[in-house]
Amino acid sequence: MSQTFKQHILFDLDDTLIHCNKYFGLVLGEFYEMMHHWFGAQTLTTDEIRQKQIDIDVEQVNRTGFSSGNFPKSLIETYRFFCRKLGRPIRLDEEQELNKLGLSVYEREVEPYPGMVETLETLQNEGHRLYLYTGGETAIQQRKIDQMKLSDYFDDRIYITQHKNEATLEHILQAGAFDRSRTWMIGNSLRTDVMPALSAGLNSIYIKQSNEWVYNMVELRHKPDSSFYTISSIGEVPGIIERKLAEERKQRALN
Repeated sequence: MSQTFKQHILFDLDDTLIHCNKYFGLVLGEFYEMMHHWFGAQTLTTDEIRQKQIDIDVEQVNRTGFSSGNFPKSLIETYRFFCRKLGRPIRLDEEQELNKLGLSVYEREVEPYPGMVETLETLQNEGHRLYLYTGGETAIQQRKIDQMKLSDYFDDRIYITQHKNEATLEHILQAGAFDRSRTWMIGNSLRTDVMPALSAGLNSIYIKQSNEWVYNMVELRHKPDSSFYTISSIGEVPGIIERKLAEERKQRALN
């Protein structure tokens, strides 16, 4: 791999560069309203519905990865669970309505996080090489990439995978012969971004979001050291990388 680039920086996409969870939240709000309408608000609480949907959704992602069918299926399976529990008939038309509602989340126009463009341009102009590493189905993720014109920054250095885990990241690193001491992983998921990066010996920046998907929240198995940083805004990324490089230059000068 060419050494002309200062650092090699892998970015996650959903809820790192662009909004994602908020759209799922909007659809879930519609789902809760439909369930209350069908079952009666006094019969089921929103918390009951929410917890069952989360349990089903996380279990499916653990089993099949980031498939577009998981989310609508979680709505349908939650509906079926409460139908059986409360002795209510399962209706095909209602299931079809839930499937349509669940799939609608993938059709929404995407929106960048504040500072996305400025951050990518700053890093690119400073001589770093940028990569996009995202979980999901190719057609869905590519639509977002095209809409945001992200190939301007990542070119063909884009990795889309349905199974975003330690094994997948390791394969990417080995195939690209990355210098791990000069490689960063930046994302909002402790499970799929931070933990695999720390296991692989990379620098990692965790962008902590206020309304994170339960699946992403896990306890870190590795004791964080100087290669791990937590921030709340993507705009903080260039400063962290520059400070670390400055510290390294200072250390070399002392030696």
